[in-house]
Amino acid sequence: MQTLSQLWLFFLVVFAVVLLPGMDMAYVAGSSLAGGRRQGLLALSGIVAGGVFHVLAAALGVGLLLQLVPGLFNAVLLAGAGYLGWIAWSLLRSRSAAALQANAPALSPAEAVLRGALTSLLNPKAYLFMLAIFPQFIDPQRGPVWLQALVLWLIIAVTQMAVYGPLALAAAGARQWLARRPTAGLMLNRGVGAVLLLTALWTAAAGWRAG
Repeated sequence: MQTLSQLWLFFLVVFAVVLLPGMDMAYVAGSSLAGGRRQGLLALSGIVAGGVFHVLAAALGVGLLLQLVPGLFNAVLLAGAGYLGWIAWSLLRSRSAAALQANAPALSPAEAVLRGALTSLLNPKAYLFMLAIFPQFIDPQRGPVWLQALVLWLIIAVTQMAVYGPLALAAAGARQWLARRPTAGLMLNRGVGAVLLLTALWTAAAGWRAG
């Protein structure tokens, strides 16, 4: 098993990465704004569940495959950019703040979780983290790789819940305020859409240049 100092170091790195704005954070906040606290927390559970795939991929050596076949990694970047761009465009072309109204149709629990998992799976930041950081904390000589990977995933999951959980609750609270102010809600839609679109363009450019 990893030493306690290694686990603390891994936690600090994960905490810094999770705090950086990205697709996961935007999806959790957007889900709470659109569907309230419950939908935001369901989105968070999907994000955490998607992290299982990232850990399995790293533990099984998929990270090495992505390094040996750069085109595969570029495809992941472009897919993530496309998905993020689709969400951004939906917000930008919205003519109202209907998503923030109390009577707006909410996603079913399964849909919220699945979309959260998809967001996690298409998040290029997660793959960059797995390629650059995760392997450094896995040592086959210290015991079963799967057990070490499980411990690291638990650290990632707890950190995501600690950061994104309060964000989901805060966004749900802001939803009530915005629901009473349609103009402010519309401006928020457009602002979030613009930020997501810029992120999508940057991600797509990174994948294109690396191709």
